[in-house]
Amino acid sequence: MIIKTIKLVNFRNHNEYFLECKDKTTLILGKNGCGKTSVLEAIYILTRGKSFRATDSEILKRGKEFYRIELCFTNGEKIEATYDGKTKNFIILDKKTKRLPIDNKYPVILFIPSDLNLISHSPGRRRDYFDRLFGQLDRKYSVILNKYEKTLKQRNELLKNEIISADSLFSWNVLLANYGAEITKKRKDYIDKINLKLTNIYRSIAENDDSVSIVYKTETSSNADTYLKNLEQNYKKDTYLGHTMYGTHRDDYVFMFNKKLADGSASRGETRSIVLAMKFIEAELMYEETGKKPIILLDDVFSELDEIRRKCLIKNFKDHQVIITSVESID
Repeated sequence: MIIKTIKLVNFRNHNEYFLECKDKTTLILGKNGCGKTSVLEAIYILTRGKSFRATDSEILKRGKEFYRIELCFTNGEKIEATYDGKTKNFIILDKKTKRLPIDNKYPVILFIPSDLNLISHSPGRRRDYFDRLFGQLDRKYSVILNKYEKTLKQRNELLKNEIISADSLFSWNVLLANYGAEITKKRKDYIDKINLKLTNIYRSIAENDDSVSIVYKTETSSNADTYLKNLEQNYKKDTYLGHTMYGTHRDDYVFMFNKKLADGSASRGETRSIVLAMKFIEAELMYEETGKKPIILLDDVFSELDEIRRKCLIKNFKDHQVIITSVESID
């Protein structure tokens, strides 16, 4: 699917904005703070269903009562979203829905400057990164993850009650174990797929013989019965602390560089090459899993990359529609 035009009304700092996109590469030039990232954010909302950085109330331009965004595609299709200060609606073929239907979601590779710190980020930030990726590869993953997070929140609320019994938690433990075990299995499977590609793609960028891998660090089991048993064994500790200590919400992904922790052993340039390799793998996996070539959104990352890595980025995404923001012209 190729984006033809983008329209924004009362979105962030834009009163009105219109952009006509090219089939291959579209460059959005402007100084910092002029609203370039907001254009990518609008595209992300209309292709993935929600913003990658804020709530709707934060997006609405100050002093305005509504925002509206619209994407038109070269095949004639159109998607709109409106927000009136309380409710967001997506409009597709004159039908309103409060959520973007799964069949209307389209794979997107989002590359923002903070992604270059992926290796040194906190475990939570890395989980968010991989959850977004796996959610695009597998529709069911996001559904299960959402159910897990709601169940976890409810269990944690109950744990704050000092007189909660183990029996009262049983039904929540069963749900959490079923969702958590499935999430663990899917995460392991996808990390295995990434590791099959990571070193070779990294070497194609860095042009050396270094090796790169990701270790999925988890204490949880992909067997629901074992998961449940561990939750029950942690009952006393959980009630004392007031939250759930065992579960996939504590997982991490550790990057290894030549069998050592990449965070500390890989140089700044090597780290950037690893992250670039991850972005190329994202695109490959999305195409393999969905049969669709993802739209590539690059938010001011060229200023963070040297000439060699810039050229590599352009070369690897040459068969995709790419929309780039930058403060300076790109050769």
